[in-house]
Amino acid sequence: MTLSRRSLLAAASLAALAGRAAADDLPAPHDLAWTAAGRPLRVLVRWPAAAPREHAGWPVVLYSHGLGGSRQGGFVWGEAWARAGFVVVHLQHAGSDVDAVRRARNVRSVAGGRQLLERLQDVQHALDQVASLQAAGSGPWRQVRASGFGLAGHSFGAHTTLGMAGQTFPGAGAIDEPRIAAFAALSPTVPPGDARAAFAGVQRPVLVATGTLDGDVLGTGATPDTRRAVFDALPAGHKALLLLRDADHMTFGGNPRATLPWQHRSAQTQRLEPAQQALVAQVTTDWWRTWLQDDDAARARLQRPAGLGPEDLWQLG
Repeated sequence: MTLSRRSLLAAASLAALAGRAAADDLPAPHDLAWTAAGRPLRVLVRWPAAAPREHAGWPVVLYSHGLGGSRQGGFVWGEAWARAGFVVVHLQHAGSDVDAVRRARNVRSVAGGRQLLERLQDVQHALDQVASLQAAGSGPWRQVRASGFGLAGHSFGAHTTLGMAGQTFPGAGAIDEPRIAAFAALSPTVPPGDARAAFAGVQRPVLVATGTLDGDVLGTGATPDTRRAVFDALPAGHKALLLLRDADHMTFGGNPRATLPWQHRSAQTQRLEPAQQALVAQVTTDWWRTWLQDDDAARARLQRPAGLGPEDLWQLG
């Protein structure tokens, strides 16, 4: 799907839609500039307000934005996770971020295998960077836990997340990254070919979140069914599916009222969005508490999350 220059510029403005001040009960987020494999890696770090509840320190969750996004993406989730006691590191992936989309003639030209590989390298570099800062006792980093990370991502970020979880790709083996303990893939889609074979190496907990209107936004043929099918294709054990009625692709981006210039959003979807984003924030927070903190109360809540609509689906498998 080729998009006009005007559409590309409109897509590049998505990052500005995240502009909302940090909650009063949280420290102001910090912008940092790291370097990954010779490329800039800009990150936004959200710190919890309270001291770590564990001797091991604050757990860390990394967040990977979708195509054309930025480190401002997933802001609803980031605030919720920080408020729950997690350090949240929002990554901005050079080459598939808002700046890359602004320069591109075709959006899909910056959503290929090379960009995915760079994103996977960004995640590994961020893990290294956090561990290095923690070991050096650098400011608040001395209080983080440099193991047992969480990783979440939306859309292209969901592909990034599943790649780090052990998905294989044509001509490439699975990544074995033991420092990440659990994953949340928001609006993923199954890969071409045998999805079960591609996901066979995914052995750690994965939460899949999608909606009944979470369809194709880039001309790749994604449908609500192919997104839901990720859950079915993952190996059994420690996986979950959150399927929300009338939620679309941008519901899961984590930025209120965000939209793509070529995407129609129904009035019902927009009306439901605040409550549905609050529900995603709640469920993902309990997901991290369960798998990163061994929290029995959170594990019990995940048996049947509160706030599900009568036509929403929650499935464990």
